[in-house]
Amino acid sequence: MLLKIKKLCLFFFLITSASTYAQQVDWKVGFHGFADNREYSKSNRYPQTIFGARISPEVGVVIDSIHRIVGGASYLQEFGSRNFENSLRATLYYQYKNKGLEFNIGAFPRHTYVEDFPLAILSDTINYYQPNVEGMLFRYQNKRFFQQLWIDWNSRQTVTEREQFKVGLSGNFNITPILYFKHYAILWHNAKAMEEFEGDNIRDNGAVSAHLGLNLSKRVWLDSLTVQAGGILNFDRLRYVYDWRFPRGVLAEVYAEKFKVFVRNTFYKGQSLAIPYGDVFYTSKQYNRLDLGWIPFRYKNLEGRFTVAFHFSEGVVDNQQQFILRYTIGNKLSKKTKT
Repeated sequence: MLLKIKKLCLFFFLITSASTYAQQVDWKVGFHGFADNREYSKSNRYPQTIFGARISPEVGVVIDSIHRIVGGASYLQEFGSRNFENSLRATLYYQYKNKGLEFNIGAFPRHTYVEDFPLAILSDTINYYQPNVEGMLFRYQNKRFFQQLWIDWNSRQTVTEREQFKVGLSGNFNITPILYFKHYAILWHNAKAMEEFEGDNIRDNGAVSAHLGLNLSKRVWLDSLTVQAGGILNFDRLRYVYDWRFPRGVLAEVYAEKFKVFVRNTFYKGQSLAIPYGDVFYTSKQYNRLDLGWIPFRYKNLEGRFTVAFHFSEGVVDNQQQFILRYTIGNKLSKKTKT
């Protein structure tokens, strides 16, 4: 832990030194507080309470209007936990932005880029414990079109540790002012360690999801109303154990909001999905999730969201209570010319 702190101090020193040659230096501090009580015992899923807070300070050196280098840290305090080994993570990345094109390489915040994936593909649990994408990201967007591709390197191969990485693709196209098309895809590769063990097989796993939707927010009295439906295809192979499997199903979702009160209903029907980072309820062949929520805080840089979720699967009903608060502050520190 002490060694990590020393390395992070070095990062901040280098960033501060580099600011002498920068046009501009900016800073940002992000706070993420969460309380997630999961009562999943009726369906024999894993019931647990996840309760904690994360703070993520960053300092950015803006070379010009296009290039930026950012250094910082992300610290998690999980209440009641005595495991501090992985509480501190480094944030360090280069960013290029120009005319709708963005490129990042390094360890950069996950919340900014990857949080909109369907829970069937990426569970919200990942946001609590893996705050950064560690790899690269390409993104392009304009008024009607959005597309991004990223790679997240989760584990470097050693004698005892497996090589693991995820590759993700997502996009959105506004066909008309109310009609849109969205797609998501992910590949997870779980390779072997250098030292092979019996039963230690390589696993290739992924999913593709596509949705056609209507954004009716400007056509109704509600503040927000969206309706979408589509399909999901899961592909899974454990080498030398079983060949490719392709479970699939249909997904439909309705979201409505008025006066900071919202209702979201998500319905899945199909085959049992086997997506390691996806929500555990999608192993059911039929599953319905009903979210009832309230957003007590919503300002420019602050949002607090309380949700009560009901999970209908396999003839039983589980429930979940979740409160998420995100607050970000930041500013430009100075303007300098090269000395």
